[in-house]
Amino acid sequence: MEIKQMVESIVRELFDSMKNQKIKQPKVLYIFYDSKAHEAFTDHFIWLNNHHIDHDILFLDGEASSWLGMHLIECAGRGKTIASDEFAPSPLEVPLEYEGIVIPEIDLDNAARAALGMKGTIISEIIFSTLVQHKFVLIGDDSSGLKRADRRTLKTLTLPKPYVNLFDYYKMELQMYGVQFGPTKQLAEMAVNNIQSDTRLAKADKSVKTDEHAEDEKPIIYKGRLISADWVTREIKTTTSYLQVGKKTIISSLAKDMLKEKGITIDYVSEG
Repeated sequence: MEIKQMVESIVRELFDSMKNQKIKQPKVLYIFYDSKAHEAFTDHFIWLNNHHIDHDILFLDGEASSWLGMHLIECAGRGKTIASDEFAPSPLEVPLEYEGIVIPEIDLDNAARAALGMKGTIISEIIFSTLVQHKFVLIGDDSSGLKRADRRTLKTLTLPKPYVNLFDYYKMELQMYGVQFGPTKQLAEMAVNNIQSDTRLAKADKSVKTDEHAEDEKPIIYKGRLISADWVTREIKTTTSYLQVGKKTIISSLAKDMLKEKGITIDYVSEG
């Protein structure tokens, strides 16, 4: 009875560990100017979750610092380095683990810095890093150009016409660099489309390479009973990736290691 309980306990533990092993899903980063701005984007996060895409939220704490979870991220000032906690990434490192960045609202200052390639703010450095890595940057097209704090302080919602023209010019520049603008309500859908498009392209590229590989390369056919390391050294000098052997053929351990190092797949076939 004790053995049965022990086996049952082990099986349950293995089953629980398998359930907890979550398949790594693509992930996007949303950037907001304050800790309350994300509340209006719950539908975005539901949409992403329904399409099996994770998300993180970064809250700006001024122009040169921000919070990503419990980590305080700070960018370097001119001629100095601002210290942050030891586990926090720099702004340039932030996009590394994301498929893309979503910025629902951008202001004139950060649009100008990003368009001119200037660093010094969290947003400008993250946009630069994301584009350099050929990842997508999505920005809300219906932003006024005034950040929330400026709107509260100045008691106004829009920029004067000359500044609106300047803001539009910077947005056009950013589009030339690869930034995508769209209605704020549709940014989650755009993120999903970008990720799905990248996935389809990757699969298509892999399929093309596989087809080319199959057409261009012919397997080496071995009809003997033993493949030794000496045989591999002596005979495998072509660019093939396939070695076809009979099911009864014995391959020494060293020979297997050598074939693996050469990137050669062993294809076992039935012997006639």
